[in-house]
Amino acid sequence: MEIEFILYVSDQEKSKAFYSKTLGMEPKLHVPGMTEFLLSKNVKLGLMPEQGINKILAGKTPHPKEGNGIPRCELYLKVNLINDFTERALAAGANMINESAPRDWGDTVAYLSDPDGHIIAFAQTT
Repeated sequence: MEIEFILYVSDQEKSKAFYSKTLGMEPKLHVPGMTEFLLSKNVKLGLMPEQGINKILAGKTPHPKEGNGIPRCELYLKVNLINDFTERALAAGANMINESAPRDWGDTVAYLSDPDGHIIAFAQTT
């Protein structure tokens, strides 16, 4: 099984640059309408322009741009060096939501938002 999470983004190029810098990697696929980052052997993060997915949704749901800035998902990434990822994300244009801190469920987690308002959590098991 392969898993791909796709975020709808307002500007594919801006989001590609943000995630390249934040994740410290280049995408495995970058064509008009889709950018994909291979996060692990069977897990990808996709970036699809809002306009493209809106054509597929054919008016049966609200246009994704109507939700810009509203947290619509959380990308929870377990990493070894939270501060490195957090610093790269902030340098790439992320907004700090909640500083890195131990959480009740046993992880230390920092919460940020990307340029479209999607929440990114960098987590490390403590």
